[in-house]
Amino acid sequence: MQTLAVDHPLVAHKLTTLRDVRTDSPTFRRLADELVTLLAYEATRDVRVTDVTVQTPVAEAHGVQLASPKPLVVPILRAGLGMLDGMTRLLPTAEVGFLGMIRDEGSLQAQTYATRLPDDLSGRQCYVLDPMLATGGTLAAAIKLLLDRGARDVTALCLLAAPEGLKYLEEDFAGTDAPIRVVTAAIDDHLNEHGFIIPGLGDAGDRLYGVV
Repeated sequence: MQTLAVDHPLVAHKLTTLRDVRTDSPTFRRLADELVTLLAYEATRDVRVTDVTVQTPVAEAHGVQLASPKPLVVPILRAGLGMLDGMTRLLPTAEVGFLGMIRDEGSLQAQTYATRLPDDLSGRQCYVLDPMLATGGTLAAAIKLLLDRGARDVTALCLLAAPEGLKYLEEDFAGTDAPIRVVTAAIDDHLNEHGFIIPGLGDAGDRLYGVV
């Protein structure tokens, strides 16, 4: 498994404002959207392309376009929805699937409550959107589901990651043939006794959409 913490002043600036408890939901949503686009730029460096030739107004030009099958973007509901626009802005031709997962706050285990994905993902590159990589259980379950359906490789985009979650993924997918990557704005210090990232930014879903 590969992990990339994006080191860029704009990423750090936007993340700092997201962390601030004084940042209201509309501002939080806008900044999360902008931050995801910056992360997506790095996350798609290995997106598959095919060579093409196009006609400019004056001559032929050789270039590339996204290869088939199209990439699949998979936000994990509900907080992952706040990352979707930022991702599809960079990959407008990608297809979108949805995965509803919730973490049991007692056991900290992930439970799936909704799935809207193709049955066959053979050869597909998948991009999973999950704001907070905390214990790693939810993201690991999502990645396993995609690989079980034939995904070629999986890249997870996270606003923040905890060392414990990254270690969990590394151990869980040790020996897996398919490439697995995590792209994040920062790797924080640790998890507290409740499984929350410290210093973190709070509950991403609540800060995006309010407490419901």
